Amino acid sequence: MNPLQTNKRRVGIVGTGHRGTGTWGRDALAHCGGHMAIVGLSDCNGKRLHAAAANLPEDAVVTTDLDGMLETAKPHTLVVTTRDDTHADIIVKALEAGIDVITEKPMATTAADCRRILEAEKRTGRRVDVAFNYRFAPTSLKIRDLVASGRIGTVTSVDFHWYLDTRHGADYFRRWHAYKRHSGSLFVHKATHHFDLLNWFLDSDPVRVFAQGDLRKYGRNGPFRGERCTGCAHAGECEFFFDMQKDPWLVDLYEEASAEDGYVRDACVYREDIDIYDTMTAAIRYANGVQVSYSLNAYMPIEGYHLAFNGTHGRIEIRMYEAQAFDAPVGRDEILVLGTDRSVERITVEHGPGGHFGGDPLLHRSLYDPEAVDPMGQRAGARAGALSVLTGVAATRSAETGLPVEILSLLEKG
Repeated sequence: MNPLQTNKRRVGIVGTGHRGTGTWGRDALAHCGGHMAIVGLSDCNGKRLHAAAANLPEDAVVTTDLDGMLETAKPHTLVVTTRDDTHADIIVKALEAGIDVITEKPMATTAADCRRILEAEKRTGRRVDVAFNYRFAPTSLKIRDLVASGRIGTVTSVDFHWYLDTRHGADYFRRWHAYKRHSGSLFVHKATHHFDLLNWFLDSDPVRVFAQGDLRKYGRNGPFRGERCTGCAHAGECEFFFDMQKDPWLVDLYEEASAEDGYVRDACVYREDIDIYDTMTAAIRYANGVQVSYSLNAYMPIEGYHLAFNGTHGRIEIRMYEAQAFDAPVGRDEILVLGTDRSVERITVEHGPGGHFGGDPLLHRSLYDPEAVDPMGQRAGARAGALSVLTGVAATRSAETGLPVEILSLLEKG
């Protein structure tokens, strides 16, 4: 089929790694194939590009030349799933070519790039959507509804603590995320999800951050180190040994492709030049007066989060269990609504099918189904993307300087 001969939304993907090929390729087609068609694929690594193309529609334009793909495939929408620090240039290029953009989070890694994207969106009249799939998880939607309902009165403070285990957390230290120049730090790359949830839950803008960050487990803290897990002499004694050969999908996308650019998917988590934090805390002040206590730890024996909203008439609390060694709810979450009269309501929310507890399919449908409605404002645009990035940039700067940072001033200062 000629890629131009379709009545569906024509979609191009730039960045054909795991997220681009899986979440935005195979999964999106499974969820929304009746509304969209993938007409173009592009990646700077030709080997990875062609490995991805083998798993996606045969009639897509496949090229390492992004400009050529945009010109030939003529997508309505470009999905950006490249390395974080490359997002801004690609997003602006697409907007100026008259193409709408869906970008993986974070939208960018610097305040200056956020400003560039916001200006380009306004100048061109095109739209940027940021893939905040956690907004679409059923539990997140229920929390948003409870907070907005006033059940606990005026929200005064929030406790939000996210735990990454030694499988998921370590993975950020194997890949390009381990360097601030590429990811902005986990305050930007990972916490952008969490900061966006806070902004959406509270329906307010963050204004000030005071943060601290350290590298306590990975990087230079390691008892030994090598270049990568494959062929490492310490494989038998390293708690973070990762046998990528057990995952043919990763081998197809990354191992053969590494011969082209040297990027490996299983680099040593103890590399001495790692400069992001694995232990982070932040105090965030919101325009509506809410105070937030936030933390992120990337080497825990558990995976999930603890979240509580404290209000003038009660408290909403949830402990979300994603992975741990003890008995915990499976496939569902329990939210507690506590009144100041010591009343307790327990609300059970079932997870949905698909990734991110059911959030991924709903996100795809919100973006591709022309009849989708959005009564709770789950679909996130460039401003939401910028606010979450700026919170992370401010937190990183605060951790580096030891001083509080005003968030919105970063847009002027860059």
